[in-house]
Amino acid sequence: MSEPRTYQVRTYGCQMNVHDSERLTGLLENAGYVAAPEDTQADVVVFNTCAVRENADNKLYGNLGHLASVKEKHPGMQIAVGGCLAQKDRTTITDRAPWVDVVFGTHNIGSLPVLLERARALEEAQVEILESLDVFPSTLPTKRESAYAAWVSISVGCNNTCTFCIVPSLRGTEKDRRPGEILAEIEALVAEGVTEVTLLGQNVNTYGVEFGDKLAFGKLLRACGQIEGLERVRFTSPHPAAFTDDVIEAMAETPNVMHQLHMPLQSGSDKVLRDMRRSYRQERYLGIIERVRAAMPDAAITTDIIVGFPGETEEDFQATLDVVRKARFANAFTFQYSKRPGTPAADLPDQIPPEVVTDRYQRLAEVVNEIAWAENRKHEDQVLELMVAEGEGRKDAETLRLSGRARDNRLVHFTPIAPDGSALRVRPGDMVEVRITHAAPHHLVADGPVTSVRRTRAGDAWENRTATKAAGVSLGLPTVGVPAPLADAPACR
Repeated sequence: MSEPRTYQVRTYGCQMNVHDSERLTGLLENAGYVAAPEDTQADVVVFNTCAVRENADNKLYGNLGHLASVKEKHPGMQIAVGGCLAQKDRTTITDRAPWVDVVFGTHNIGSLPVLLERARALEEAQVEILESLDVFPSTLPTKRESAYAAWVSISVGCNNTCTFCIVPSLRGTEKDRRPGEILAEIEALVAEGVTEVTLLGQNVNTYGVEFGDKLAFGKLLRACGQIEGLERVRFTSPHPAAFTDDVIEAMAETPNVMHQLHMPLQSGSDKVLRDMRRSYRQERYLGIIERVRAAMPDAAITTDIIVGFPGETEEDFQATLDVVRKARFANAFTFQYSKRPGTPAADLPDQIPPEVVTDRYQRLAEVVNEIAWAENRKHEDQVLELMVAEGEGRKDAETLRLSGRARDNRLVHFTPIAPDGSALRVRPGDMVEVRITHAAPHHLVADGPVTSVRRTRAGDAWENRTATKAAGVSLGLPTVGVPAPLADAPACR
């Protein structure tokens, strides 16, 4: 029998793309492909692309150009391009890179194995872009890399018309899953050993719009609190215009819903928000934060901010800095505005010179880092509960450190030693308590001994999976869930 064909999936962009890549991986393995070992050339290379990030086009075509010569040296090798940029560019991809074998869109990721086989049989490129979603992607086979944390998609698409964003035209209008289906998926994940889920949607708090229930998201959070064995629930990203007090109440009153909120600001200027078609203003945004902190004083709030939007004046920029200082974000993902073809903002007058955008970006970063560091220093000498993260740890000044996430999602590096000074073995998914010794702008450090350890079902699941991999036995494919959330990849907003 011939060796199975190998694959590699390269992912760019937000959590939606990470989510889709886990499904692409599951689809390929379900079709008989196997992951390419490190330092070997895969028979199939799949690019899951982003059309929102700056220089997305250049990055893709640069990578495709590099693979042209590689493909010449590997007969039978195939290249596939999917995701948002594929949905946007379509046949432009094969025009510019005729060595690409398959192009597929955001609405038909399930077609990839068939398209690859068809391209091989016909010896010609296959381009298939659907205009709308036929089947919710949660029905597709999915390979989760994490044994203890998973994404759960509650909706796809977006009904907003932000002038800087191309996502609605690429992902379509919002489609909501039914609550029973979502809860059944979470229960199945928990049965597999998962103890943390992140509810995912383009505008997660507009969930329910398709079936006419404006309070559906808060109800869903409360229902998650009834699932035995589910320890941590997060969600991303809500839209300020649709953020309601019932969600704040659900967060505060449901013990396993974490006091963490990622809520995009984009700008603190009412004028710029109006030009962006963001249907809220500075006062409303700060009001939400005030009510969140009144209900949950320990809440960590993060955000997205764009600087240099067309027409942004120095006064507008100062308004953004003003909101940042008042909101005191635990972190902010900051972006320099860049034109995206197909968006209304690309044609707006008063495009800001690049040097001005860069200057504002640097000044914003200084304020964000200063505040984040000050907020982190408040945790010094506190004892925090961490879920241990996957990874072998790192050495810092000859001290081995592991990492974990606090309940508010702050990253903490800790030293795995017991109170008696002996080495301590903890597994990803286990819970530890540590005392914070010092803070940095983007993480906390606990150099002392671990205060307590709680071995969990999630740690057991990770250990079993690791042992199975080491034995060279096929793991099979979970049909639900995706991997642990990426701290540095906010949703496309």
